[in-house]
Amino acid sequence: MTPPTAGDGDPLVDRVETAVYTVPTDALEGDGTLTWDSTTMVVVQVHSGATTGLGYTYGAAATAHVVERQLADVVTQMSTWDVPAANEAMNRAVRNAGRPGLIADAVSAVDIALWDLKARLLDLPLIRLLGASRCDVPVYGSGGFTTYDEHQLDRQLRAWVEDMGIPRVKIKIGESWGRAEQRDRERIARARRSVGDAVEFYVEANGAYGRKQAVRMARHLDEHGVTWFEEPVSSDDLAGLAHIRAAITPEVTAGEYGYTLAYFGQMLGAGAVDCLQADATLPHCLKGVGGAPSGGITVWLRAAVLAEAAGLELSGHCAPHVHAHAAAAIPNLRHLEWFHDHTRIEDLFFDGTLDPHGGSIHPGADGAPGHGLTLRADQAEKYRTG
Repeated sequence: MTPPTAGDGDPLVDRVETAVYTVPTDALEGDGTLTWDSTTMVVVQVHSGATTGLGYTYGAAATAHVVERQLADVVTQMSTWDVPAANEAMNRAVRNAGRPGLIADAVSAVDIALWDLKARLLDLPLIRLLGASRCDVPVYGSGGFTTYDEHQLDRQLRAWVEDMGIPRVKIKIGESWGRAEQRDRERIARARRSVGDAVEFYVEANGAYGRKQAVRMARHLDEHGVTWFEEPVSSDDLAGLAHIRAAITPEVTAGEYGYTLAYFGQMLGAGAVDCLQADATLPHCLKGVGGAPSGGITVWLRAAVLAEAAGLELSGHCAPHVHAHAAAAIPNLRHLEWFHDHTRIEDLFFDGTLDPHGGSIHPGADGAPGHGLTLRADQAEKYRTG
């Protein structure tokens, strides 16, 4: 494939900058397979003249080195209009370095920044550049970490439901790789009491259970009206997901750990999920190998098309402010994950964050160009680590 050449007068990418920030969590966080006490955000800024596009991802600090040493020269002097061409050029440039993981993470962050830059140059909200399918994007409150005690869990759930009016919530289960079933059951029952009967209630095991264990747990989920069972087993076990999906009432969902469009095709072909999940930012989400372009908004939109072709909806995973405008552009959106760990950081670091009160956000409603986020450099600086 011959890449497009910049036309006369096209604005070009002048330079690419990165910064790394590490933010302590407000309490120890954990799921079925992992715990953490801090989160690292890698910010990418792409410049064209006096205009700057902003992208970011959550992942290893080394992601910034990949951007600086392997990607910045690739996109510099490319036309800002041709974001898919830049995505393809970056993928080709990192072929021998190994595209999955943090390298694909870096490609995604640059891709997001390029879309923001293009929209800002055109003085358009990103949703106007992409084309809207909807004006509102439903969200669900997500957190409910296995490390929370009953008071922390109750407080967080009530904040989403009672204070913000979000009618959908999710908690983590599968504690200690599924070895704490009784505590999982108690936390599910307690969470339902906190939110009441009218709220949609979801759980996520992060692949911590075995197949039969997940089916056994689903009986308890039914008792408490749980309608969404995310990654009951490893998302690599497509046969297991399909088996569980056929055996239980709650919807089975997965996809956040997919690296390629081919993987998503295999997941859909296996009948493994009722709703596909995809993430434009994380190193384990929507990354390309074997010729499939790596993530960002470019590939997130393509994953939505795959899901639509299979008659399924797509749910955006984490980093809601990255996904908001793209989510409003697809007809088969289910919702976005309003993930506590990320929304806390995004509210801290950026002006222009969105308001989830009432259970939905409205990207582009204020008319701000791009995705509408502006880095609070002074506020972020105290957390800078690279």
